[in-house]
Amino acid sequence: MTEKEIEHHPDSTSIPPARFFYIDTNGKLSTVSSFKAGLIAAADSGYLWLDYCDPDLETLQPLISELNIHPLSIEDMLNEDQLPKLDMFSDYSFMIFNIFENIDSEVLVNELDLFIGSNFVISSTKRNQAGQPFLAGFERIAERESQRIKNGPSFLLHLIIDTMTDRKFEAIDQIEGKLDQDEDEILADSRTFDLFSLMGSRRSLMTIRKSIFYEREVISKLIRQDSPFVSDQAVIFFRDVNDHLSRYYEISETARDQVTSLMEIHLSMINNRMAQTSNRTNAIMRRLTLITTIFMPLTLIAGIGGMSEFTLLVGEENFRIGYAILFVVMVIIAMVNYLYLKRMEREFTEEES
Repeated sequence: MTEKEIEHHPDSTSIPPARFFYIDTNGKLSTVSSFKAGLIAAADSGYLWLDYCDPDLETLQPLISELNIHPLSIEDMLNEDQLPKLDMFSDYSFMIFNIFENIDSEVLVNELDLFIGSNFVISSTKRNQAGQPFLAGFERIAERESQRIKNGPSFLLHLIIDTMTDRKFEAIDQIEGKLDQDEDEILADSRTFDLFSLMGSRRSLMTIRKSIFYEREVISKLIRQDSPFVSDQAVIFFRDVNDHLSRYYEISETARDQVTSLMEIHLSMINNRMAQTSNRTNAIMRRLTLITTIFMPLTLIAGIGGMSEFTLLVGEENFRIGYAILFVVMVIIAMVNYLYLKRMEREFTEEES
């Protein structure tokens, strides 16, 4: 199922906290006005689908008295941030799944509470960031799949889980696309890349992996028919959900490895640039040292030659040729120094290599 098929945008103020549907033996889905009316309709044949959106304890109280739902299960419905799980009771099975929502390249995890009994299915979710129920408009999918859901509550349960599972791929696919974009930015110019972008993807992938890991355990229990309310005919459909979750788990693992590789590439490129900068600095310092070493003896000789005592040494009448000889000597000393330093540098380079 695609997200567009369940997307619905009614005014958030008009969304009721609970919706009640009756599915007859032909798979026809009908809205019932109240919880009591639904119980009466499902007394002889068919079953109920009770859909809650951000309910409170008062709204859920009839479930305890009429369907014998345990108060601990109601407490789990009202509490958030729980791991996926499956609890079995004599009159029903209670399970928790997760719904992924993409907000600004970050994956938010929302809770989906599900109950299945002999003649009812209960679903409960919160609102998304746009203020809409996650299952808004899902009744249209149920109507289209009437030939399947007529077979009993376990088929409606599968339809809900399968739809939410397919939506998980959108979250994973968005992260993969973001990682490909991050890779291009790192290779283009790692100096301007924000490393926190990769850390955000890593956190999202860890959240996805953790959720899918526990959801696979829940689906495996349903496949083993640990819950007596899942029919033999529905097991094969839950196997398909398990295959999807396994594939998403592998994709998330691969994407997490990609995050690690990108971080290593980013740090490696930064280290290479630092090494290049260091090498350029060392080369400049070697050139300055070479120049300084060459001119140190020349500076000494020039200082002596510039004194008036040098004229007295060569004689006033010979100062022209004396200075010419001094310049030649300085050039020879400079050349000798230069050749000697170049030879030392060459030998040092050979030793390093």
